Amino acid sequence: MHLNPYGEYAVLLAASLANDWPADRAGIVARTRAFGMTAEFPDTAEDHSQLRRVIDDWLAVVDEPDPHERARILNEHMATASAYPRLTDHHDEGWHLHYRSDDARSLAHVLFAVISVGTALHLSTRGMHRLRRCAAGDSPGDPCTAVVADVTRNGRQRYCSVRCANRAAVRRHRARGR
Repeated sequence: MHLNPYGEYAVLLAASLANDWPADRAGIVARTRAFGMTAEFPDTAEDHSQLRRVIDDWLAVVDEPDPHERARILNEHMATASAYPRLTDHHDEGWHLHYRSDDARSLAHVLFAVISVGTALHLSTRGMHRLRRCAAGDSPGDPCTAVVADVTRNGRQRYCSVRCANRAAVRRHRARGR
């Protein structure tokens, strides 16, 4: 039984948007659909730029190394989003919780609430260390700045992809041979 879908899908959605920013609102909506969001949102001209600010604000949480400061920033986000749990059964999908209002809010407002609460759930249930930049970011020459949302069972994911992990291993191997 999966009791906390918000923590995983919201953080993975945010990381996906941060790592590969869509060119337009349609790309953002397509990404939300790919991560399981089914709600419709009123279309506003500011959606794309407002959502960029949502992701940039979220990156402040990702990049904060101190867990207490990270929690403070995230608490501020959740208070601003005024997201609180609501029991819902929309689209006959079965009863579940939403951490956003049910009224027709903008896509940016909804994603800010969902990502903020989802990140808080992810960090509080999996560990404050399980959201970071790719460890290959420290590599000279070809640093990677992608976000890693660690949802692995053992909690040791350091790289955004197998490619980055392999390149780092090759660099370490070559450094030992010198």
